Amino acid sequence: MAEQRTGIGTCRGPIEPETAPTTTALRAIGERTSPRRRRRGGPGWLHLPLWLGYAFLYLPIAVVVVMSFNASRNLFVWAGFSFDWYASLLSNRAMLEGLGNTLIVAVATTAISTLLGTLLAVGIHRFTRGGLIRAYAIAPALLPDLLLGIGLLSLFSLVSFSLGLHSVVIAHSVFATAFVTAIVLARMASIDGSLEEASRDLGASPLRTFLRVTLPQLMPGIVAGAMLAFTLSLDEFVIAFFTAAPTTPTLPIVIYSTVRFGVTPEVNALATLLLLVSIVTILAAQRLTRIGSPKESA
Repeated sequence: MAEQRTGIGTCRGPIEPETAPTTTALRAIGERTSPRRRRRGGPGWLHLPLWLGYAFLYLPIAVVVVMSFNASRNLFVWAGFSFDWYASLLSNRAMLEGLGNTLIVAVATTAISTLLGTLLAVGIHRFTRGGLIRAYAIAPALLPDLLLGIGLLSLFSLVSFSLGLHSVVIAHSVFATAFVTAIVLARMASIDGSLEEASRDLGASPLRTFLRVTLPQLMPGIVAGAMLAFTLSLDEFVIAFFTAAPTTPTLPIVIYSTVRFGVTPEVNALATLLLLVSIVTILAAQRLTRIGSPKESA
């Protein structure tokens, strides 16, 4: 027995401890109310349009990949597994010349767009506040390729600029710079600005601060933008069709001129190799954009 003082007086009796939910009760309540425990989804037929969409997008690609290993020249008759068409691809002079032109354009486009896109992103992030300039910088990535190709061809004709690989490089750099700018801008939003302030407080010049502090933090985004620019330039057709010279076709133009008379097994083999390069490049770019992000560092 113990005395318990109240606002009125003192009463005698056992002191009851404050009641609180037990651990078991809390766990039961959490299981009932947690979103993870709730039933997700709905009837299975609701997923049917999703899988039909996936099949529509990826089934033709799968057919191309599988038929590139077909031993028969007939694309609709499976005659066994073979690498003959990959070996035949190496002896196709037109394909190899188109591939060489495409690699030249893609490498030059990547270098130009990476440099311009990085500088443009840094300038927009530091010296602008509104969204108008940012929208203009990224607009070429949103314009239809047909509109961009016709516009660039009209510009080249107006200034009497000759067509060739150099014109394709300029045209590809226009839209590739927009993609690099968008990626580097997203990266700049997550860098630590206090490191730049500390560098300037210690007496470093603005150029030295950019090269030694800012640029290493931006490097994952820069590399990701460069990979994306290379991939986009590698298989771009519409803009190259309007801005390339007849004597210097890129690989997509060579493929187009070939498939007009029917798809050959060499085209399937080449498409499979380009698909592999694109997948590896995009996955590497996505991985690099996650490096250094808050979720990744946590």
